[in-house]
Amino acid sequence: MEEEVKLFRIWLSPYSLTVVCALKLKGIAYEAIYEDLSNKSPSLVKHNHVHRKIPVLLHNGNPVCESLFILEYMDKTWKQTPLLAEDPHQKAMARFWVRFGEDNVLRSIRFGVLLTEGKEQLEATLICKT
Repeated sequence: MEEEVKLFRIWLSPYSLTVVCALKLKGIAYEAIYEDLSNKSPSLVKHNHVHRKIPVLLHNGNPVCESLFILEYMDKTWKQTPLLAEDPHQKAMARFWVRFGEDNVLRSIRFGVLLTEGKEQLEATLICKT
């Protein structure tokens, strides 16, 4: 039986990009479903009816929401190329840095660097380095 793997995402979301990188690292074929967050599809709402946000990994019809939970699910489901360590402390540290990167670094780059110009862009670049 062939597995069905779909990823509801938007192109610039750091949370979605985290999952995309993990899928590529593990060599998992998937279908990307690009969402318009100002007009969410009924399918996205169906599969993430609590938060109604991306990313959502759909594996054989079963949804998994939130990027960090998706990474953990992927590690348990597809054993090749582990993403997270087995050691509890190392796993906790990896989870911390994934969340830090998503919440701080990538958001700063996206909003501060890519969407500004001149002095504002320079200041945002300096903030990303701290």
